[in-house]
Order: sequence, then C-alpha cells, then structure tokens
Amino acid sequence: MLLVIADSLSYYGPEGGLPADDPRIWPNLVAAELDWDVELVARIGWTSRDAYWALIGDPRVWAAVPHAGAVVLATGGMDTLPSPLPTALRELIRYVRPPALRRQVRNGYQWLQPRLSKLGRPVALPPHVSVDYVEQSRAALAQLRADLPFVGVLPSVHICDAYGRVHTGRAPAVRALTDWSAKSGVPLVDLAEAVREEIFAGAANPDGIHWGWEGHAAVARSMVKVISEVRAAEAGAS
Repeated sequence: MLLVIADSLSYYGPEGGLPADDPRIWPNLVAAELDWDVELVARIGWTSRDAYWALIGDPRVWAAVPHAGAVVLATGGMDTLPSPLPTALRELIRYVRPPALRRQVRNGYQWLQPRLSKLGRPVALPPHVSVDYVEQSRAALAQLRADLPFVGVLPSVHICDAYGRVHTGRAPAVRALTDWSAKSGVPLVDLAEAVREEIFAGAANPDGIHWGWEGHAAVARSMVKVISEVRAAEAGAS
C-alpha cells in the first residue's frame, strides 16, 4: 500500500477537485505502476503542520501504516505561499454568522489577499517550522516502523492570481528542505521540476496553481523512480 498525506495538488485536476479513486491523479498513477493499493489523506490548503496533525490524529493513517510499502508526505507548497492575513482567519470565515456577514468577510478577504500578497511575506509557515513538522512526521513513523520508506517533496510553482503571482517563499524553503534531506537521508521529489513547464505554459488548471494531466503524470513518474530506488537500496542493505 502507498500512503500519501498531501494537499489539494494530489487530487485536483485541470477542472477542479476529484474523488480519491480517480485513476488520473498522481497517487493512483504511482500505486498502479507499483501494483499497490493507495490511501490518500489530503485536504485543500494543508501545510506540513496539517500533515503532521493528520499523521498523529487520523485513524485512516493509523490503519494504513502497518500495511504501507512507502509513505509520501506531499505537503509544503502552501507553506511557501504569501500569507499576509493570518491563515487562522481564512479557516474561521466559514464559522462567521449570520450568512450575510460571512459573505462580507469572505469578500473582504478575497479582495485583500492578492493585493497584500505582492509583499511576498509573511509566508504561511517559515521554512524552519515546515522542516520541523516534516522531521516530526518522519520521526513518528520511524518509531512505528523503522523499515518504512519515507519520501518528501520540494514545493511546486504557481502563477496564481489569488497569491499575487508571488512565490518568493519557495527558494528559502527549498534550501531548508534540501539541508534537512542531506541530514536525514530522506529523498525529495521536486514537484516544480515535474510541473514547471505545464504551469508556466498556462496548460494546467486555470487557477494557476493546480496541475493538468501531464503534470500529474510527470509527478507520478518522479515518485515511482524515487520510491523504487529507496526500496532497492533497502533490499540491498538487508
């Protein structure tokens, strides 16, 4: 079984969100190539912090870990996006009552967010905080199954108007994650390398952040390569 803990990049296609069993999204492409089942635990807007919370708190994860052949922690893109307004504010809008006030608050947020995003900072999670949550996730899994292959990612790219088409937070995150990978030995799949051409050609989702089918296929190829290499290395060492 392949266990994937991810954000919406794992299940959004060129026209929007899809069911977890859609055969065209990259987790299912990877699982099909490896002849595995897949457990996808994901939600739109998830950061590395949310992934860690899911890891320690979601019973689907607890059930999947004993049977998993590999775990992919595919969050981090949201961590790097401009978040000039607190993330908690965005999450709490849905709870505002009455509905008329909620609509006003949401409209105000949607008006301010892209304009303030031009500042490029702060990001949703600083790089050292993202890395800390990824390391906590790795360590938690290692305590349960030291033999379980663990794969991380480097953030994707975007040209999303909702974030002012600004992504200055990506480079610092890449440096921090790359340093962590060198110390921990955890391999990283560079999502940007896989989808950059499609995103910047305007051939993906019109929102400028989610991928088209070629993006999903390219990510799947990269994931299969890395997972296969990790499993081969572990088999050779045993």
